[in-house]
Amino acid sequence: MKNQESKEIELDVVSLFKTLWRRKFSILITALLFAIGALGYSAFVAKKIYQSTSRIYVVSRQNQDNNALTNSDLQAGAYLVKDYREIILSQNVLNQAIEELKLEMTPAELAKKVSVAVPADTRILSITASDPDPQEAARIANGFRNVAAEKITSVTKVSDVTTLDEAEVPQSPSSPNIKRNVLLGFVAGAGLMVVLLVV
Repeated sequence: MKNQESKEIELDVVSLFKTLWRRKFSILITALLFAIGALGYSAFVAKKIYQSTSRIYVVSRQNQDNNALTNSDLQAGAYLVKDYREIILSQNVLNQAIEELKLEMTPAELAKKVSVAVPADTRILSITASDPDPQEAARIANGFRNVAAEKITSVTKVSDVTTLDEAEVPQSPSSPNIKRNVLLGFVAGAGLMVVLLVV
């Protein structure tokens, strides 16, 4: 009895695969239509967002009379880097950046446009600004960096906040990710057709 049931299940699976194979062109066409739809949405409908990043390097010197960096200086910088991140995103910095850059937005809205990343095991902070206008994204990133550097210096009394990279005008949007969306559309179309055929 069990052998008969297993044979029936095996036959059903084989029959299912044969059915799907006979309808392979229908599956492919549906997948292509979904991919084209995703391409059209990503290219012409979805709002394009550009990102521009500026990076700074902050070192806390315990001995201000000595220009050479010591191991304790580097260790202190590693511990404080998360504090710097909180300072950069503080309400005071957001308000000052809005005032100096003459932005027509609230601190909460600016906070959504700006992100601060701290790569692991470094004392480098990456300040990234996002905006539909690529030039505005670069302007916000550079201006925000300048305000943040001044605030870090005044709060923590460090002597060095060095700009590693100026934010540049991005040439292509960071989102939507057209390649990813087209691939997802293709897979979704194929999957939907397979499910309909199975049902």
